[in-house]
Amino acid sequence: MTSKRSVLLLATLSLFALPVDDSMAKTLVYCTEASPDTFDPALASGTRDASATALYNRIVEFEPGTTKVRPGLAEKWEISDDRLTYTFHLRHGVKFHTVDGFTPSRDFNADDVLFTFERQADAQNPFHNYASRPYGYFDGMGMPRLVASWRKLDNYTVVMTLKAPHAPMLANLAMDFASVVSREYADRLLAEKRPLDLATKPVGTGPFQLVDYQQDAVIRYKANPDYWRGRPRIDDLIFAITTDASVRLEKLRAGECDVMPYPNPADLAAIKTAPGIKVMQQEGLNTGYLAFNTLQKPFDDPRVRKAIDMAIDRKALVDVVFRGTGEIARNPLPPTSWAYDKTTPDPVFDPDAARQALTDAGIKDLHMKVWAMPVQRPYNPNAQRMAEMIQSDLARIGVTVDIVTYEWAEYLARSKPVDRDGAMLFGFTGDNGDPDNFLSVPLGCAGVGATNRANWCFPAFDDLLRQAAGIVDLDARMKLYAQAQGIFREQTPWVVIAHSVVSIPMRERVQGYVMDPFDHHDFSNVDISE
Repeated sequence: MTSKRSVLLLATLSLFALPVDDSMAKTLVYCTEASPDTFDPALASGTRDASATALYNRIVEFEPGTTKVRPGLAEKWEISDDRLTYTFHLRHGVKFHTVDGFTPSRDFNADDVLFTFERQADAQNPFHNYASRPYGYFDGMGMPRLVASWRKLDNYTVVMTLKAPHAPMLANLAMDFASVVSREYADRLLAEKRPLDLATKPVGTGPFQLVDYQQDAVIRYKANPDYWRGRPRIDDLIFAITTDASVRLEKLRAGECDVMPYPNPADLAAIKTAPGIKVMQQEGLNTGYLAFNTLQKPFDDPRVRKAIDMAIDRKALVDVVFRGTGEIARNPLPPTSWAYDKTTPDPVFDPDAARQALTDAGIKDLHMKVWAMPVQRPYNPNAQRMAEMIQSDLARIGVTVDIVTYEWAEYLARSKPVDRDGAMLFGFTGDNGDPDNFLSVPLGCAGVGATNRANWCFPAFDDLLRQAAGIVDLDARMKLYAQAQGIFREQTPWVVIAHSVVSIPMRERVQGYVMDPFDHHDFSNVDISE
């Protein structure tokens, strides 16, 4: 890792802690599966709850547990008849956090909104590349080609002007990358020549404030007493970083943590009968897949990709890895999306046809890598086991597979470049409920080298997405997305594997927790009943 990236993962951060009467304090422990790769939500690509959900707000946000957009730091807005101009009326009296070395001199205002987007859009902004990392989601969502400008009318009114109508735009602005950061804090950091503190000593307006971070061990937060939606009921929020699902479960049973994500599917039946524990479940807005690097030979040839696709036994993968918590995928979109193409046939598993297809493509003695994630994700509870099964499937058609993996932050970083070798196990959980997000971010041309792990840019596919996003009528959009899914199946940049049911075990004392369709964990309205 570069020195700047290392700074983003400082072993310990000590910030200003708000005083709390310990005898009365309520503490909730969330056993998270991985360390954050940054506390700047515009840069985050892995574990996002550590920053966007706990520390920040956006001008518009999602109603808890839904894909419906509600007011956030903007209390209301108007959209022009031509759908090109959005006027946001900002909330008064919102306080930024105070941290060691910085006390805000003013409340949140329009300058902060403009800075939030300018730093991502303007290559001349001092914070455009301050961490030697791209703003992957801003670019992957195509924001540079969608937004013409942001301007300030007064301290509490901002106007966003689009280059063309874009139906999902409001939902886009509710995503993590649009989390509002303090211009005043950024200016102070720049003047003091410590810009990286923006990612390591975060200042937001959110329900919690960062107190301490020990890499690969723990993140500690305190409730924000000035939170504009009302002080959280939890005084102390602790993220106990616990990579192993079995260990997370033992901690839950022992009362050492209150909520855990991504249990082993094989443990669910026992968890549901354990005293003092409850399990919340819902169908996930997700897809797990194997992404080829379509810019590297021989995977630049759709015939080779389709041959590998036919050689993989998805049913066995879902049966063994998901253990009743997943279903075989047929499309990049999950069935929970309103644009899912229900006419798609079941995937073909035919090793003999796969072997012949490789021969027809002039491929013999293929030796490839399959990357396996080191952590559980909602779309893949055991990537190592899945990789081993894929290795066995491909051996039957004469393809030799080496399995590789890295620590999670390194896996994310190494998987982006266009010269990455082989195919990687990955997945996507929708960020805003719109099919444009689900197709554009991991498959659009704008995401190549960043959010598009297949590095697949297919102009006809991109054109369909652009057309669909530019109209409001859902039926018309659905037809265009069906065509796009057809192109995806013809080109096969991914082997789509599964969609999962997401399970969240927690202790019965946890009250008010709401499952999130985007795989966030929001504790701002959670309470503990002793």
